[in-house]
Amino acid sequence: MKKAFAIVILGLVILFGGIFGFKAFVYSMMTKAIANTPKPVNSVNAAPVRQEEWHPELRAVASLAAIQGTEISPQIAGNVTAIHFHSGSYVHAGQLLVQIDNSNQLAQLHLDQANLHLAETNLRRDKILIKEKAASQAQLDQDEATYAVDLAAIQNDQATLNKLAIRAPFSGYIGVRKVNVGQYVTPGMALADLQSWNPLYVNFTLPQSDLPALQVGTPIRFTCDATGSQVFPGKITALGASVDPNTRQISVQATIENPKEQLRPGMFGEAVVVRNITRKVLTVPVSAITYNTFGNFVYVVERKKVDNKEQQVAVQRVVHTGTERDGQVEITSGLKLGELVVTAGQVKLTNGALVRVESDH
Repeated sequence: MKKAFAIVILGLVILFGGIFGFKAFVYSMMTKAIANTPKPVNSVNAAPVRQEEWHPELRAVASLAAIQGTEISPQIAGNVTAIHFHSGSYVHAGQLLVQIDNSNQLAQLHLDQANLHLAETNLRRDKILIKEKAASQAQLDQDEATYAVDLAAIQNDQATLNKLAIRAPFSGYIGVRKVNVGQYVTPGMALADLQSWNPLYVNFTLPQSDLPALQVGTPIRFTCDATGSQVFPGKITALGASVDPNTRQISVQATIENPKEQLRPGMFGEAVVVRNITRKVLTVPVSAITYNTFGNFVYVVERKKVDNKEQQVAVQRVVHTGTERDGQVEITSGLKLGELVVTAGQVKLTNGALVRVESDH
C-alpha cells in the first residue's frame, strides 16, 4: 500500500510540475516577445512656442445706449385722435407721430385771428387819423398794445397746437406703440420709445487703478454674444468726472459705429480698452494647454535616445498661463521660445510616450 501511495504522489508531482513548468515557459516567452516589441508611436499635431507683441488690454462688461433716445410723451392732456406711425418703423425728424384732440385750440385760434384782424384794421386807421390830427396818441398807443396782445394770443394758440401734434424730435426707430386712438393721455405718459441705432454709446466702469491708462481717444473693441465673433471698434469719448466712492470705479463712455444696425440700445457685451503700449510675450495655441486643478501642463516634443535610437518623445511640463487672445494663450513660465508643444492628440499621451508629429503650425 505504501509503495502504491508513493507512486501516486510522485505521478501527481510530475503532472503538476509539468503544468506549472509549461506555464512558466509560456510566460517567459511572452515577456521576451513583449520586451522585443517596439513601443507604440502616437501621431500628434504640434506647434512651436512663439513670441508676439501684445497691447495690454483692460476688459469690462459694458452696456449699449443710444446717443439719441427718448420716450415719446405728451405735454398736454387730451384724447388721441390719430396715430401716424407703425410700431417698429423708421421715422424722420419732424414726422407727425400722434395727434391729440385740438378742436378747442383751433376754435380759439380762429377767434384770436379775428381779433388780430380787427386790431390790425384799427391800428392802420389810427395811423392815418393821427397824421390828420383826428386821433390822439393815447388811442394809437392803445391800439398798438391791443394788436401786440392779439398777436401773442395767436402765437400761444400755435404753440399749444404744436404740442398737441406730437412729432419725432430726431430720426430713428420707434418701438411698440403704447396707446390707441380715442385713449385719454396725460402729460408724461409714455406713447412709444424712439431710439437712434447708429452710432451707439458703450458704457462701462473700470477700477480707479486703471485711470492713468484711460484718456479720450483711446481705442476700444466691443463684442457681443448676439453678433458672435464680430468686433465693433470705437474710441473713448468721455470719462466720469469723479470716482464712485462706494465701488472705487470710474465711469467710461466710448462711441462705436453700428452701420448695419446689428446692435440695439440696452444690449450688453464686453468692452476691451487697447492701451497704446506693447509688450513681448511667449504664446502657444489654447489647445496645447491641459487644464488641471493641480496645475496646467503641456506636452513638449523632445528628441531622446530610446532603444539606442533617437526618437521624438512627449515630455509633460507644468506651465503658468496668462491672458488669452485670438486663440493664443500667454505663457509666463515653463516654456522657451521655439520649443515644440503638442496641440492635438494629448489625450492618448503619457509622460515619455513616443510621438510622431504629423503637422507643424
